[in-house]
Amino acid sequence: MSLTGKVVLITGASRGIGAQAARAFAAAGAKVALVARGSDAIAELAGEIGASAVAIPCDISRYWEMEQAVANCVIAHGGLDIVVNNAGVIEPIAHLADADPDAWGTVIDINLKGVFHGMRAALPGMLSQGYGTVLTIGSGAAHGPVEAWSHYCASKAGAFMLTKMAHKEYGDKGIRAISLSPGTVATQMQKEIKASGVNPISQLDWSDHIPPEWVAQTLVWMCGAEADAYLGDEISLRDPDVRAKVGLA
Repeated sequence: MSLTGKVVLITGASRGIGAQAARAFAAAGAKVALVARGSDAIAELAGEIGASAVAIPCDISRYWEMEQAVANCVIAHGGLDIVVNNAGVIEPIAHLADADPDAWGTVIDINLKGVFHGMRAALPGMLSQGYGTVLTIGSGAAHGPVEAWSHYCASKAGAFMLTKMAHKEYGDKGIRAISLSPGTVATQMQKEIKASGVNPISQLDWSDHIPPEWVAQTLVWMCGAEADAYLGDEISLRDPDVRAKVGLA
């Protein structure tokens, strides 16, 4: 798929899914804005990608920073067509009765409020131009409880509802909102889950997880018309039919 001339902003772009998504979108011809708290990592990645990439340090849990990140993206690349709400955390993993309230709230600030901040900052410009795509990394944890993941499950469920809300309110105004549930992916998050030793997911072998490149390829595919059947809903990479459509092994 060619995305030549399109501008993509990716949160959590310093590593894992976000970094691979940046490479995939750039390979498809898009200009990319790399957003993350780790300024050194995104600067290095921008240098790797080249002139089509700009690094924008940002803490997405703070709305004013996300708003400025979108403004900086528009200044650097001349617009914004696609937002990928990818940034997310899972630590600290803990049972409800043991969870630290402040740490629990920090996960909500990033995983849920961060998605809202991305949508809120990008939507006015997208609505003004009459089109835009908002993609969010979802999770099976949005649809059922997982032991010691109350913060993660609650935040992902809320983020999925934000996708539904964006579609309900702006789907007829040119906004394409879709969530992607990738399953378990071979990233740093899975190492943290493994180290916790809690619940069956921590018992999976590294070979059980899909590569982040698969997720990145799917995100690029989701920007095309073939993904319109999923608008306002969630795509699952566990679905073999979806994998076939995307062209994954």
